[in-house]
Amino acid sequence: MAKKIMVVDDEKNLIELVKVVMEQEGYEVITAMNGEDALEKLRTEKPDLILLDMMMPGMSGREVCDKIRSDPKTKDMKIAFLTVAKFSEAGKGVLKEMGVLDYITKPFDNDDLIKRVKKILG
Repeated sequence: MAKKIMVVDDEKNLIELVKVVMEQEGYEVITAMNGEDALEKLRTEKPDLILLDMMMPGMSGREVCDKIRSDPKTKDMKIAFLTVAKFSEAGKGVLKEMGVLDYITKPFDNDDLIKRVKKILG
């Protein structure tokens, strides 16, 4: 059965790109345009990985992550950030505390994205 990835980003072009790249690798892709949308979909969907944009209008990726982690049904979901931000070593420590498995810097290389997703999903 195909592993399922949820892509949460407010940039439509980016969502489309990730969807195409991941579907070519055989993954099923669910998309959400913002944090509210993502949390709503997580009530019925159980993705194997959530690729979450950090900088979104309304609810930030960090807030979405906190909400996912505070819900017993979703607290163990795998999350990786998609972000334009570069993290310091201290920042990487914070991500670890939040249970974030990786962060993928935008713009990303498609092959690198695939490699990182495969590494997380095993």
